[in-house]
Amino acid sequence: MTDTNLRTYSNERTEERTRTEEEETTRSEEREQCPECGGRLISDDEHAETVCQECGLVVEEDEIDRGPEWRAFDAAEKDQKSRVGAPTTNMMHDQGLSTNIGWQDKDAYGKSLSSRQRQKMQRLRTWNERFRTRDSKERNLKQALGEIDRMASALGLPENVRETASVIYRRALEEDLLPGRSIEGVATSSLYAAARQAGTPRSLDEISAVSRVDKMELTRTYRYIIRELGLEVKPADPEHYVPRFVSDLDLSDETERMARELLDSARKEGVHSGKSPVGLAAAGVYAAALLTNEKVTQNEVSEVASISEVTIRNRYKELLEASDTAAPA
Repeated sequence: MTDTNLRTYSNERTEERTRTEEEETTRSEEREQCPECGGRLISDDEHAETVCQECGLVVEEDEIDRGPEWRAFDAAEKDQKSRVGAPTTNMMHDQGLSTNIGWQDKDAYGKSLSSRQRQKMQRLRTWNERFRTRDSKERNLKQALGEIDRMASALGLPENVRETASVIYRRALEEDLLPGRSIEGVATSSLYAAARQAGTPRSLDEISAVSRVDKMELTRTYRYIIRELGLEVKPADPEHYVPRFVSDLDLSDETERMARELLDSARKEGVHSGKSPVGLAAAGVYAAALLTNEKVTQNEVSEVASISEVTIRNRYKELLEASDTAAPA
């Protein structure tokens, strides 16, 4: 192509771009002007409409609001409500900030990978797992948080208890409280303390039943963690166990209310002092069931509360005496 032809072609392309820009400008101006009176158009976000500022003509309606459904009045609130990516959580050793390669051997279209690609993905998973836990401290934390999640699931504890337990374990790890103690023991103690702090306590027998440590090691480690971290854990209230026992025994709301009244009367009379809160709760539920004429045996309550029938017999008589209520025949 000669120089003359090149110049001609370049001029034609320049004129074409100029015409395109002028057409875009014209269309943009038309979109900003009212087709009736030529007035300025404004967007009404409240009613999802575009209206003329002069004559009030509705040019567009039912517009799609592509903004968030929430409102924020400061930067901190905006950061808190913004949802970009997965939420961070203390239940993962890296707080959920790292990536994870899925176990499904399929591509983005759902097709199965070839044997060579599956081997490659398996190697990538192995190396990804190694890089996620780069030192012994992270491996320790990963194992402990897995134990906390497993035990919390077995005990039916809510998400906030798991998060609190993970924070307690992280503090114990940072303050170097683990030497001489097992990972499972500290993890179990953290979960036990978190459950009591959240008002959803579990008995030592229930905790040790799902843990990999015995009851003696659990109590010893728990006292150590509480003392060294300075955690404020109030004595367990027997009333916190009542809803769970009532639900497991399929009793009525009236029985639950009566059990709470018996325990409240016993507290005022000083019966709670030196007694196991689990035993008092179980005895309160059993006594309330008798008073409301619901059929429940001491053996059934004993299995739900994981305590002996002798304890139930002794405590329920004390509760009835404290409330000046005669035991049914």
